[in-house]
Amino acid sequence: MAGLGAFLKGLRVTGKVMVDTVFGDGLVTTKYPEEFRPKPQRFHGRHVLNRYPDGMEKCIGCELCAGACPARCIYVRGLDNPPEHPVSPGERYGYVYEINMLRCIFCGLCVEACPTEAITMTHLFEMSTSNRGDAIYTRNELLMRPDGSVPHMFPEDPLAKMSELATADGWVRATAPSGVAAYEGVQAWQGTPGPASWAPEPTQEELDA
Repeated sequence: MAGLGAFLKGLRVTGKVMVDTVFGDGLVTTKYPEEFRPKPQRFHGRHVLNRYPDGMEKCIGCELCAGACPARCIYVRGLDNPPEHPVSPGERYGYVYEINMLRCIFCGLCVEACPTEAITMTHLFEMSTSNRGDAIYTRNELLMRPDGSVPHMFPEDPLAKMSELATADGWVRATAPSGVAAYEGVQAWQGTPGPASWAPEPTQEELDA
């Protein structure tokens, strides 16, 4: 009888949802891709390699992101900066940078490990492919353009939401010193030429207001 009671209880919940869906305004289905639900600021989407406001690349080819990756999906090789035309402020830059999105678990440890805030995560989650090769994101797809825009892996895709690539600062906010009370309301990292604000998180007084 106990099992029958649990069964009937489950049917009651199912019936209530069906009634609300048919006769009420309890629809929970989102009409994708016409409608998008707002994502959390720290949403873990596809990665982007950032630039400094002057256009120089932030990646210095240190390979710390690859070392921190638990899925071993990041491959980085650094190259010495040419003295006449340096690519990054460091001695080296990320000459080869690849992420295997089929293996990535979107944990964000690469973002935490990066000493220059070169790699962050956007809000873009739609990365379906028809072959495995397209899931290997290279430096060409990951690196922010000098104007701050981020290339889409499949620019011809009609469902490509370029605005999703513009939000790449949330995870940095979560790991920046602004999480410490002494740094509350202080921007403690470098911005980019992109549209993301990279502003500090609100103070506790602003949150309580």
